[in-house]
Amino acid sequence: MQSHASPSAPPPQARLGFCCTFVLDEPPGTHATLKAAREATRAMNLTTVTMAHLTKLDASARRDKLAGVVAHNLTALARQIAWVGARPPLERLLRMGSNVLPGYTHLAVQALYAEPDLRKVVETGLAEAGELARRLGVRLSFHPGPFCLLASRNPAAIENGLSELDYHAELFGLMGYGGGWHRHGAHINIHVGAGDPGVAGFRETLPRASRLARDLVTVENDENLFGLDEVLRLSDLVPVVLDLHHHWVESGGAYLEPDDPRIARVIESWRGVRPVAHISVSREAVIVDGAEDRLPDFPALREAGHSVRDLAAHSEMMWNRAVNDLVARHLSWADFEIEAKAKNLASMQIAAQISSLEAAAAA
Repeated sequence: MQSHASPSAPPPQARLGFCCTFVLDEPPGTHATLKAAREATRAMNLTTVTMAHLTKLDASARRDKLAGVVAHNLTALARQIAWVGARPPLERLLRMGSNVLPGYTHLAVQALYAEPDLRKVVETGLAEAGELARRLGVRLSFHPGPFCLLASRNPAAIENGLSELDYHAELFGLMGYGGGWHRHGAHINIHVGAGDPGVAGFRETLPRASRLARDLVTVENDENLFGLDEVLRLSDLVPVVLDLHHHWVESGGAYLEPDDPRIARVIESWRGVRPVAHISVSREAVIVDGAEDRLPDFPALREAGHSVRDLAAHSEMMWNRAVNDLVARHLSWADFEIEAKAKNLASMQIAAQISSLEAAAAA
């Protein structure tokens, strides 16, 4: 399926970026070279520790282990923000990993996080990271895992979802993003939850979240129960994050252009804040001759034997130039988080293509 719209250069304020994990393109070389590259990658990324491991340690060792992981994560977060902030303006967006403070809501370590020394480390580190992001013009977000949901018939699942949402909001608050509606474009993106009770359950539960969380939360369409039209039923309550790949799967192959009437409703839901959207493309296994230059044809791929699940899976890189051109057109109204598995490498790839469009338009 070919798009009938021509590519266009993004506006100056547009941003795109990667999600959570920094990937280093390992150079060929000796074992020592590869080891150094991998150590550099570890230094750039968050780590974690399980609660099962911590609870096996004595009090002193538990405190030291947790403090060490937290110190590493705060340093790694600052390194990621600094790296993104040194990229061209088009690439200054970062979805942060959720595990900045491992087990923060868990009863086994809550008391440790409340101790003055560790609390000071946390507050100082997060404040510095937030200030750095604002100074460098890096837009930040979180995307909690699947357990952070607000629609469920299970009371325990709801309590866990609210706890997770409030945790992410507290992180943003300590980073200096509280006190208003999606300040500096910050947001915590979640899915609706269970089909029963669906959007009605989401509406019922959201008021129980903290004021800070309610000012930061967004909701995303998916490829299963909550397509774009269903999620737009919440657009009067929270901003809608449009995932173009999810929409393609859920709709059986439809591509949205910026002039689709639903885009205006998505924009309106953000109430004056520049929206964020998501993009990926099906895995490289679907590539056939010439596929890189035309939009993937969902019915044809299904007929060729690809399952819906396979088509929904994310690629390593942003290999499809027609999809990248589609993103370039949508950058007129939204920033994009690139959800390809190669993370920053995929984000840099699509940025290079879009930047070439910008240069051609300026010529």
